[in-house]
Amino acid sequence: MRNAVRELRKKDGLRQADLAAMLGVSRQTVIAIENDRYDPSLALAIKIAGLFRMPVEEIFFPDN
Repeated sequence: MRNAVRELRKKDGLRQADLAAMLGVSRQTVIAIENDRYDPSLALAIKIAGLFRMPVEEIFFPDN
């Protein structure tokens, strides 16, 4: 699954550590999500979507 987390984070002027703290996860988790190496749980995806005030499907999308 691909995602737009990195772009959204940078647009909001957040560091990876900032986003991790806001989400209650490690910086390594944020790095893995941004590099498409880790698909977050539904709960975490919803938390990310809420933080950026966007629907989950506008942030996460399947590889095609």
